[in-house]
Amino acid sequence: MSDSTGSAPNAASPVHPGDTSFFGHPRGLATLFFTEMWERFSYYGGRGILILFMTAAIATGGLGMTAATAAAIYGLYTASVYLFALPGGWVADRLLGQRSSVFYGGLLIAAGNFGIAGHSSFGMASFYLGLILIVLGTGMLKPNVSTIVGELYPEGGARRDAGFSIFYMGINIGAFVAPLICGYLGENINWHLGFAAAGVGMVLGLIQYRLGWGYLGDCGKYREEARASRPQAVRQLMIGVAVVVAIALALYFLGSRGTINVTLEGAAQATGVIILSIAVLFFASVLGFGGLDSVEKKRVVVIFLLFLGAAMFWAGFEQAASSLNLFAERLTDRNVFGWEAPASWLQAINPLFIITLAPVFGALWVWLEKREREPSLPLKFGLGLVLLGVGFLVIAWGATYTVEGQLVSPGWLISTYFLHTCGELCLSPVGLSSITKLSPPKFVGQMMGTWFMGAALGNLVAGLVAGQFETLPLPGLFVAVAASVGAAGVLFFLFSRPIRRMMGGVH
Repeated sequence: MSDSTGSAPNAASPVHPGDTSFFGHPRGLATLFFTEMWERFSYYGGRGILILFMTAAIATGGLGMTAATAAAIYGLYTASVYLFALPGGWVADRLLGQRSSVFYGGLLIAAGNFGIAGHSSFGMASFYLGLILIVLGTGMLKPNVSTIVGELYPEGGARRDAGFSIFYMGINIGAFVAPLICGYLGENINWHLGFAAAGVGMVLGLIQYRLGWGYLGDCGKYREEARASRPQAVRQLMIGVAVVVAIALALYFLGSRGTINVTLEGAAQATGVIILSIAVLFFASVLGFGGLDSVEKKRVVVIFLLFLGAAMFWAGFEQAASSLNLFAERLTDRNVFGWEAPASWLQAINPLFIITLAPVFGALWVWLEKREREPSLPLKFGLGLVLLGVGFLVIAWGATYTVEGQLVSPGWLISTYFLHTCGELCLSPVGLSSITKLSPPKFVGQMMGTWFMGAALGNLVAGLVAGQFETLPLPGLFVAVAASVGAAGVLFFLFSRPIRRMMGGVH
């Protein structure tokens, strides 16, 4: 699972600086480990059945949407989850502190899942409100819980890296279990039970988070030096909310009057253009007016290339819960000894591969480094994109056997997810780390934000591609995705040496 939302530590320290009660790490890490595990259980549990719920027939409790409409909603939703990590960090720094932001974010996430679960009683308003609450809550929780992890290790170093490795294991445990429980309840019993289970998981995470609050010491507390500017921050927040509400009301009014034609698909496409335009303008302004020397400018160009590569990668990878999820539901033989397994269970394959393969890849890079043969950053990005493309070629091959309505073995999807996971392990771990190393010191935070923007853009494109599931021949659709990401990977291979020179000695 791709969850690069780390942040640099500050001078805060836990109650017991020498505490090693959790596998040699501070006890507070256990609190954050299980908070993140349950939050990821909640997110991936709901996400795993979201597009299946939206496209399911109304008679079965679903929303009866077309794949195009459902995929547009899915893309906007998952893109917003990443985009709102930026204002979520701002709210923590200026208004609440990381610790309170995590708690209130978890409350919003739980309320959002229960809102979706209450769709049958309260209608579509409850469904859309639920998605919005999850976006807002995840934006507040995700970046800030990672920040608190960093604060547990004011000394930094290898022990901090090991702590994050344990923390990320919680991410993948939650992501692995979530589809098994929420998927079974949603697909086999009642859709709303699946979303309710996701909400219950978040509530469990909040309970243990509050019970373990004391183990965090001063980590994540609101900074006193920010209190003086708090009234100004509140005004800025209110202005921002007012602008967003005004734009939404204007679009609704113009759409209801027939002045403009507002559709979900059109909104998703426009959002993609806006994200890309903002990124281009940001990088252009930093290069033109950031006061950087020639070495720093070259490194910023490299970060822009990484942004594009990451966006391409997530655009393919994040189809796991959209187009590939629909493939699992409609075209995959899931019969096991006379019992049909839920389609969403295949969503557990990626985190299972991450748990088993991450140590292997870590050992491989160390082994290659000792022999001075470890691939450079652009080569790892290229390898990740090429493996992603090969994975889509595999599923395109499998899709050729479905043209007459024949169901295919789940082995096609499992093989695809294996290749995609290998690609993720090549690209994702080095992505955010390299940005922090390449960024000019005064732009580190903003440059880290570009990683989230790349992930948001990729998730949005993944939704738009999935919208073609019912209109284009699947072999051709998957081959087109494979060609696009594969070509991007080849470009990283071809230009790896110039990119390395532009990195100015950063590894």
